[in-house]
Amino acid sequence: MEMNHVLVVEDDKEIRQGIEIYLKSQGYEVYQAEDGIEGLEVIEKEEIHLAIVDIMMPRMDGITMTVKLREKYDFPVIFLSAKSEEVDKIMGLNMGADDYVTKPFIPMELLARVNSQLRRYRNFMGRLKEKEEKEHIYTIGGLELNEDRKAVSVDGEDVKVTPTEYKILLLLMKHPGRVFSADEIYEWVWEEEAVNTDTIMVHVRNIREKIEINPKEPKYLKVVWGVGYKIEKQA
Repeated sequence: MEMNHVLVVEDDKEIRQGIEIYLKSQGYEVYQAEDGIEGLEVIEKEEIHLAIVDIMMPRMDGITMTVKLREKYDFPVIFLSAKSEEVDKIMGLNMGADDYVTKPFIPMELLARVNSQLRRYRNFMGRLKEKEEKEHIYTIGGLELNEDRKAVSVDGEDVKVTPTEYKILLLLMKHPGRVFSADEIYEWVWEEEAVNTDTIMVHVRNIREKIEINPKEPKYLKVVWGVGYKIEKQA
């Protein structure tokens, strides 16, 4: 069974370490952060499945941190809040948190909330994976290609591509991280021996103009100089 990774973001060292000790005793891998800024840094470096986040923290509070992480991640967030932070707690739930535990808390209660949220998240991700497999949807970050509908979208917005551009994207998105030479792309798209692969460069440039926020600094479609092209894997 895969070990779940939990991030504890709390400026009180004793509370933070206490939570870590208890969760580790229950089989969780635990990461620590003192504030929202440090918490976001951990999320960028590590695979996190759930975050326990204090509301009131220096430098960056828990609500601001949650808003920022929700721009890229959908794992569960449980707030730690004092009774006097009722308004902040409600605001936090509206901003993307999934649950809250009021201080002081009983470790068993926190564990129950963690288990419940992870169970829901795993079930949700399982259903999403089944749906994507059924519909032949390929998703890389905000870039999505639906093979059944022959459609491409970026951050939920449909992108119009030509049949050739679609075929190139389909090949690359089916194998994220793998580098394809211009010859390989040509032969797969046109189903014939590569003759003039200069056209691939033109199509790649056109695709970038459509799917990248800044085509000069592409997030998705990368050139590996002297080798070929790839769709970059996303966290």
